[in-house]
Amino acid sequence: MALRSLIVDFNSYFASVEQQEQPALRGRPVAVVPVMTDSTCCIAASYEAKHFGVKTGTRVGEARKACPGLVLIEARHGLYAEYHRKLIAAIDSCLPVTQILSIDEMLCALRGPWREPGRALATAREIKVRIARTVGPFLRSSIGIAPNPFLAKTASDMEKPDGLVLLDAHDLPGRLFPLKLRDLCGIGSSMGERLHGCDIFTVEQLCLAPKETLRRAWNGIEGDRMYALLRGQEIDRPPTQRCTVGHSHVLEPKSRTRPLAEAVLHGLLQKAAARLRKLGYLAASLSVEIKFVDGEYWSDEMGFLETQDTLDFIRIFALLWQRYPPGAPPPLRVGVTLFHLSAAHNVTERLPQLEPSRLALDRAMDRLNNDYGKNTIYFGGAQEALDSSPARIAFTHVPEPEKERSPIVRGG
Repeated sequence: MALRSLIVDFNSYFASVEQQEQPALRGRPVAVVPVMTDSTCCIAASYEAKHFGVKTGTRVGEARKACPGLVLIEARHGLYAEYHRKLIAAIDSCLPVTQILSIDEMLCALRGPWREPGRALATAREIKVRIARTVGPFLRSSIGIAPNPFLAKTASDMEKPDGLVLLDAHDLPGRLFPLKLRDLCGIGSSMGERLHGCDIFTVEQLCLAPKETLRRAWNGIEGDRMYALLRGQEIDRPPTQRCTVGHSHVLEPKSRTRPLAEAVLHGLLQKAAARLRKLGYLAASLSVEIKFVDGEYWSDEMGFLETQDTLDFIRIFALLWQRYPPGAPPPLRVGVTLFHLSAAHNVTERLPQLEPSRLALDRAMDRLNNDYGKNTIYFGGAQEALDSSPARIAFTHVPEPEKERSPIVRGG
């Protein structure tokens, strides 16, 4: 069975970038946070902080108690995207990068002589050296090599930080037996419960179970796929259909008012609309979500005829915002989501309500913001919150560099 996949997974990525950039942080426990407040959560932690139990999702107040010497750093997403591009270039100089899996994870297909174990291991070590020399020695990575991407991802998680694991045919399935079910990609708490219902409690039992049992546990063809993946086979997955486009933001303490929350949501909605058009979709529903400082939630949604026009979304948002609960506590986190998506090429011909002038306006605004930077031109509802919701990185989406330039023109 040939080796076909190599995955590079960067360890504690955001925190590692900060330690590379700031020598004073090296060797110290560091947590990266979206805003400087104890009520938010850590979005990354260095290995020195993880030693004290601080991890992604830990509340800042709890993290401070667990690790008294913790250094908090406000996230600099533009910097992390810049390092991401440098890391791709470093890897690509040793082995072509086939797919960007996330901001901190890249897949390389192994072909020809690179499928030989010795050559694959030598290339992985070369990648580590090249990263240290050209990007920085604190950008440590764990590399997994295996017959398919699923097992390469599993291998990359088996030794951290700075690991290198090769899973060859003779390693399977026994090398997987010491792992926990949750260590395998795609098995969360609910899937674990379903496996328990099939009398599967260990990875060994999972690997040795017949295909019919896995089909029953996964309720269909995904069980067949898991059976094949565990045996090192490659599988072809059908193209996925995007279900939603949305953005959320934790408000800074000074922005936790209803008017500023509304302005931030305006900005997030305009950003979501631009992404929707770039992806080639239309939406037929919009939802607004608010989490308040007391932990309570409010959300509402509305359906409409499919559109990708920003002004249509703003009109729907205004109707939803009228339902904002009176007397609600200060808002903590806000979000908007466009859903019930359809591919634009499938439905555009039946959308006479989309005026050519409105479509032209949307496209012109998209081009200006793409060429000259975010918020070069925008609708006025976002005016009061332009500096309150900086670009964030979703792990599966890295912003392009031109999106982060300073605005030069503003429209209302």
